[in-house]
Amino acid sequence: MTTNATRNLIIQTGADLIGTKGFGATGINGILTVAGVPKGSFYHYFSSKNDFGLAIIDTFAEEYDTKLDHILNDSSRSYVDRLRAYFDTGFDNMTDCNCTRGCLIGNLGQELAGQNEMFRVRLNNVFSAWEKRFEDCIADAQTAGDIASGIDSADAASFLLSGWEGAILRAKVVKSTEPMERFVRVFFTRCLGISTL
Repeated sequence: MTTNATRNLIIQTGADLIGTKGFGATGINGILTVAGVPKGSFYHYFSSKNDFGLAIIDTFAEEYDTKLDHILNDSSRSYVDRLRAYFDTGFDNMTDCNCTRGCLIGNLGQELAGQNEMFRVRLNNVFSAWEKRFEDCIADAQTAGDIASGIDSADAASFLLSGWEGAILRAKVVKSTEPMERFVRVFFTRCLGISTL
């Protein structure tokens, strides 16, 4: 296995376990056992568990940014349909895991933002980058005439991100995508002023 492949395997295995158990409850030994990698390999790539956690955030954010850009920049769809496609992807992800995992960045934010300033800053940067993408899509929808121009695109994007993350958390608690469905309905009808889905 190449050096990068080993590092990526540790990160992906760790992200999967952390997504289910949380950062604090996921031990390095458990990650390495599942990955089938010796302990020395971990410290070859990461100086500490915190360093490893930051690498997971960066890797997940990079992969998610690519997915988000693919959805929100899809010129074959209207801007509003791009937002719908984003939400549909979220529904699919939550359905696939039976509403057990949620958003890795959201989960880490809930667990670590109040405990570790380095994690808080990194997670906030990820959220801010996502929010800017939503703002740009909403502003472009306004320019195209798909959404009313009186809506503040920055406010709408902030509401989208915060509300969606909250709906995902609630979906985990009630074991149903119903809170996510309700959020999407309210977002389109009340926030964007679009009466039909």
